[in-house]
Amino acid sequence: MKNISIAYLVLVIVISLSTNPSLNAQENDQLSQGQTVYVPAYSHIYSGNREMPSLLAVTLSIRNTDLNHPIEILSVNYYETQGKLLKKLVSSPLIMNALGTERYIIPQKDKTGGSGANFIVQWRAQKPVNTPIIEAIMIGSRVSFTSRGQTIIPSE
Repeated sequence: MKNISIAYLVLVIVISLSTNPSLNAQENDQLSQGQTVYVPAYSHIYSGNREMPSLLAVTLSIRNTDLNHPIEILSVNYYETQGKLLKKLVSSPLIMNALGTERYIIPQKDKTGGSGANFIVQWRAQKPVNTPIIEAIMIGSRVSFTSRGQTIIPSE
């Protein structure tokens, strides 16, 4: 009787996992025709009791995760801690092929962004596609870390 109960419990778990839409890799809400994405970045961080700044190189990485369709990068803007626009990194729309990657680098010596720097990335696609991975990678002499973008305006 105990073996039947365990087998029944395993069967219930397997069925519930396979039919739970939130666990499927390709949900409809992960498809989009465009977004505006906020990506935290840090041109420097503070460490120690004296809060000594450590300068960081920042790489913004945009990865088209769709297997079949291109996306178009409309704008990539870099802002400083107080929200002032520092740089427009895309001068005209850029087509990224399926599975393509673009990168934008803020050099380690450029500390104008501050500890609260960020990027705003706008992209679109002709048809619903997998949403791209947009993240910043910060690297210094003693530390490295990443931050993932967050959609602030979904496609309409």
